[in-house]
Amino acid sequence: MKIEILYQDDDVLVVNKPAGILVHGIFDKHGQKHSEEVLTDWIIQHYPKIKTVGDKPEFRPGIVHRLDRETSGVLIIARTQEAFGFLKDQFQTKNVQKTYQALVWGKVKEEAGKIEKPISIKNGTVKRTVFKGKAPRDAVTNYKVLKRLEKENEAFTLLEVQPETGRTHQIRVHLSSLGHQVYGDKLYGKKGDLFGLGRHFLHAQKLSLKLPNGKQETFTAPTPPELQSLIEKIESSTE
Repeated sequence: MKIEILYQDDDVLVVNKPAGILVHGIFDKHGQKHSEEVLTDWIIQHYPKIKTVGDKPEFRPGIVHRLDRETSGVLIIARTQEAFGFLKDQFQTKNVQKTYQALVWGKVKEEAGKIEKPISIKNGTVKRTVFKGKAPRDAVTNYKVLKRLEKENEAFTLLEVQPETGRTHQIRVHLSSLGHQVYGDKLYGKKGDLFGLGRHFLHAQKLSLKLPNGKQETFTAPTPPELQSLIEKIESSTE
């Protein structure tokens, strides 16, 4: 597993998570459900002291927040228990600004908007929903249009998305609730993968927050080549 390090100091490690890998293993009463290598395996291999850091270090050492398997981008990891507590407080008090890029199906009419819909667990599934389900939690997502694109009879919109909360699948569920599913989303999308991307188009581009050393920092992960190529492919078809 090859992981790009964006920043590190004595307190934190910031990486650019590739698409296609889980942040940590998924466990049930029988143990880990998948035998694949996950990001926390790489973390422990290269930073063994992180093995004891976190609220459940045996399952998710150093992990303060997560990205979905197919979502790429900036992820910050705590290297000490003190840093973990500090970062966890930053996320819980909403002192962290997260910025994503998302390509969605359809033409988003508004230039910008805010989605305020509680997210719950859909009964009998692992899916999340804005409709009636179990354990609803408040969720807020802001978005603005970066670019509108078309290919033949299909319209697409490239969005900048800033979630204020951190619910599971939040961006994907909220955008789907508007009728604009994230391109390539197998769980909440309906139109498939027209261009053969092989993942959903969601990238954690920036993360801005105060570090345990007191400095306010912004970390940026460049748009992955496969996502940039997809945009160029759609743009070339409109010329």
